Amino acid sequence: MTEPDDHLSAPSRRGVLRTALLSTAALAVPLGAGAPEAYAGRSRTGSLGDQSAVRTLTVGDVRLTYVVDAAMELDRAGFLPAVPASYWREHPEALAPSGRVAASAGGLLVERDGRRLLIDVGLGANVLPPSLGISRGGALLRTLRALGVPRESVDTVAFTHLHTDHTGLGFLTGRGRRPRKAFPCADYLVARAEWEPFWNREVEVGAPSWDGFMVPMSRVLRRFEDGAEIWPGVTALITPGHSPGHTTYVISARDGRRILAFGDAFHTPAQVAHPEWPSGPDVDTAGVLRARTTLLARLRAPDTYGFAFHFGDRAFGRVAAGDQWQPVPAPALSPPPIRLP
Repeated sequence: MTEPDDHLSAPSRRGVLRTALLSTAALAVPLGAGAPEAYAGRSRTGSLGDQSAVRTLTVGDVRLTYVVDAAMELDRAGFLPAVPASYWREHPEALAPSGRVAASAGGLLVERDGRRLLIDVGLGANVLPPSLGISRGGALLRTLRALGVPRESVDTVAFTHLHTDHTGLGFLTGRGRRPRKAFPCADYLVARAEWEPFWNREVEVGAPSWDGFMVPMSRVLRRFEDGAEIWPGVTALITPGHSPGHTTYVISARDGRRILAFGDAFHTPAQVAHPEWPSGPDVDTAGVLRARTTLLARLRAPDTYGFAFHFGDRAFGRVAAGDQWQPVPAPALSPPPIRLP
């Protein structure tokens, strides 16, 4: 086993050449066979109680696409015990027909200047503990193929945090072979403050497979500090609380607009309006409140959007008056790739 890299270094010569070989045409996102034409663009804002469609949003020179991997439904009592029962009675639209909270998982594909960054890689073959909800994943690579995005064209994979529903498709394991990167040409990045507690086995809640993720990740990862530019125009903002080094990625377009991919700092729009309501898997509830206070101050700013992995079919949005999550129009390229029984 090799020791993890100590710092975020300059791009390798191979990485520079790889980037140069990506053509502008490669960034086109065609509708693949898995994405019925009748669905494309049909709904520009979805429903909170539904699984997320594969949606895209263009902000200035940046294109963002939610590459959906998994369908999840969170148990209200197990996952969101701080949310009063009265809230759900008053907001039935926030629930799936089952009475649980719809929460997809996947990766956020960021494209600009002939390059591709993927933030998180979904649930994969992992499953939620029954006390937290139900889940079914494994569609990430199929979704990318339907979008016409080769795995080899992704030059960077960055993790918001290391829980199983964000790391599932990081590595592939063939029969009798050791795990290999699912994105073979990509640099794998994670915050130092997130990596070290998991690597030292100080975190049990939500931890990924040791042999299937942690050990192979230790051989390839590049670690970064708070404030690092991890990709052109993308800066890391460490927002600990849900996990020790949970990271928000601030994506800046050249026209001055920003998108905050805030991972699991919020699991439901109810927590945007009520940041004092933590989630069951949070390791530091006081830290979560501090992180949300920081994020809300930024999300209230003009020309600022948010991306939420788990907000039903309203992943792209803004924080409006009264700290309400307001979805922004984001065309649907295809329906949810996985449904729950």
